[in-house]
Parts: sequence; C-alpha cells; structure tokens
Amino acid sequence: MDRLSNLASQLAPNDASAVSKLLEKHPDDVVIVGAYRSALTKGGKGGFKDTTAADILTAVLKGLIERTGVDPKYLGDVCVGNVLAPGSGVTEHRAACLAAGIPYSVPYISINRQCSSGLMSVDHIFKGIKTGDIDAGIGGGVESMSINFGPGSVSEFSDFLANHEEGKKCLIPMGVTSENVAEAYGVTRKMQDEFAADSYRKAEAAQKAGKFKEEIIPIKTKFIDPKTEQVSEIVVSEDDGIRPGVTPESLSKIRPAFKKDGTTHAGNASQISDGAAAVLLARRSFAQKQGWPIVGKFVDCAVVGVPPEVMGVGPAVAIPAVLERNGLTKDDVDIYEINEAFASQCLYSVLDCKIDPAKVNPNGGAIAFGHPLGCTGSRQIATLIQEFKQYNKKIGLTSMCIGTGMGAAAIITAE
Repeated sequence: MDRLSNLASQLAPNDASAVSKLLEKHPDDVVIVGAYRSALTKGGKGGFKDTTAADILTAVLKGLIERTGVDPKYLGDVCVGNVLAPGSGVTEHRAACLAAGIPYSVPYISINRQCSSGLMSVDHIFKGIKTGDIDAGIGGGVESMSINFGPGSVSEFSDFLANHEEGKKCLIPMGVTSENVAEAYGVTRKMQDEFAADSYRKAEAAQKAGKFKEEIIPIKTKFIDPKTEQVSEIVVSEDDGIRPGVTPESLSKIRPAFKKDGTTHAGNASQISDGAAAVLLARRSFAQKQGWPIVGKFVDCAVVGVPPEVMGVGPAVAIPAVLERNGLTKDDVDIYEINEAFASQCLYSVLDCKIDPAKVNPNGGAIAFGHPLGCTGSRQIATLIQEFKQYNKKIGLTSMCIGTGMGAAAIITAE
C-alpha cells in the first residue's frame, strides 16, 4: 500500500514551458473532430432498457458523422470498447457501423479493458494516427447493462486459477475492492456520502442548466411499459439516473451493500446504466485539408497495473504517470474527469494525488448519472470537450480505475 502512495505522489517539477508546449499546434497532432454520447439511462428501468447496445451505438455513430459533417469514407478504422457482450459485441457492432453509414471498406475492431474500454478505443485510434497507419478514425464505447449484465459476463475459472494466490484475486467483487480501499486508506462512510451527494448536486445543477445538451445525441427508440407491456416510441435525450435533492444525510440511511459494517452502498457507487459515446480523431493536417472542425487535441494516454484487491486506486497511479511523462504537474490541469466507480476509490485518488476537488467532475459523475462500463472512457471525453467551453478552460485529464487491478489516464487539450 505504501508503494502505491509513493508512486502516486511522484509528480514532475512545475515547468511553465511544458504547458506552453502542450498547447502548441503542429501538423502531426492528433486532434478531436467531434465527441458525442447518448443519454445514460438506468439499467433495467430507464429509457434504453429495451434497446440493444448495437442500436444505441448506431444512433451515436450516425449522429457523430452528421454533426461533424465528416465523409466517413475517409475514416481509416473504427474501434469500440465493450465489456459485457459476448465477444465484446464484435459482430453486431460492426453491423452498427454499416447501419450508421460507414462504408464496409472501413475496418472495425472491438476492445475490452474493462472500465477503461471506451478510453482504450480512443487510444487505439490515436496510436494508429500517430504511427501513420491511418489519417482519421473513430474510437467509442457502448454498453447495455440492462441486457448483458450478470454472472455470465465472467468466464468460470479453472481449478488452477481459482487456487492461484494472485490470480484468484481477479474474482474479488468490485464492491469488495471498494471496501478494501476504504479500509486500507481510511476513507470513511461520511467522506464517501459527502462526495457522492456532491456528485448528485453538480449533475442536477448541470442538467437543469442544459450543460449536457450539446454532448448528447437524442435517440428515438422503443420502450415497453413494465406494468402494461404496451410498446411505445420515445425519444431519449436526458440522463435519467440523476436524482434531485440528494444529501449526505439521505445517503447515510442506505444500508451497506457488500459488508454488514461496510461503507459502500447503492448511493455512493456508480449506477448500472446503458449508453454509448464516440470520438472522431484525425491528424491535424488531414483535418485541416478536409475542412473538418477541430475541438480538441488528444495528447497522451498511460495505463498502469495495481493490486486487484484494491483495483480502485488505479487513477492514483495512472494520473501521476501520464503527467510526469508530459512534464506536467497536477496543478497544470484545469479539469479532471475521474470516473466515480465508487466514492471510496475516486475520493482516495483525488486526495492522494492532492488534486483540488473543485477541478474534479464539475458537472457530476458516474455516481449521479451512471457508468455503462464500455462507454464511460469515451463519455468522459465528450463531457470534457463541452466543459472546456462552459468553464473556459484549456487542459483536461480523464482517468478511471479498471477491474482486476489497473488504472488509465489521458491528457486532452481544448482548441
């Protein structure tokens, strides 16, 4: 545990020139042409409960192409993160690309690195552009936890793995790892409930102010009334998991979910959700030649490993890693989008990295509006692009913990 704290505290020395260099514009930069998402809806209850992941993805890809005005024939690759669908949805999500108007000549790949899958898909496209393999591509993520969530999403371990001292830790339930982080690092129930209530407060305020509208692509879909079984057509255009008026006091009344005397519960953990997001990237010179819009720059992405039993500390190690690699300090970053898998782990990461809490998830996070596993990494980028405009900021960092013991973090700048 001490080793993790030491790693997470090793930040690069402050260097104003590093910030200036980061914001420079070069022909070979990998830029963000557009980043959008669907609304996030409650798993099993919300607006997408009867909609397949592929159908949500189709609508988001189509909306991304329409809003950016990009001719999809110029795309070199499409990569989509997914965690729960069989085969990570490779067949149906390739079909979703075709249905969205992307020609068959554009290849497709699925990717699964658990909760970072949506970010890994963007990083995959980023690296393809950086190496010169492609000029442009789409990285995205999608998840229908209404349809695919359950015990069958993890293959049964062999006797060898089930009895291997380290390997068997990969089967520890995520909620238990949250309890492990809280206990190991002294993150109390009161601290977690206050953090969670703040997430709800910010998300409620942001939704009322219309701050999510520009990043969300409304989707027309079917909805089956659970009482009457009547099928109706609805338009899903708002996150439906945001609960108004949540307070630390109201959260304090919820029973712990994983340990009788534990601190993690349904109100201070991310919501089970459905949704999709997609990010279109290109080499700057190529985007300029095609006359495409440029809204941001994808700078770098780092992935690290941590002990599976405290997988939630991943951001506390990944954030310093990507900052140090780019000569930045925690204070150089204007906005942090850190996934709120659990209040325990997100709060620990913020505190351990000594990040100003006011810079973290200014429009709320996954506790308030949901965490569709494969989607979140891309969703956070779509949110960050809009937050740059809303708060007049330039440098952002997105990060998340990853099941089985990993963490990822990426640096993005505004244009």
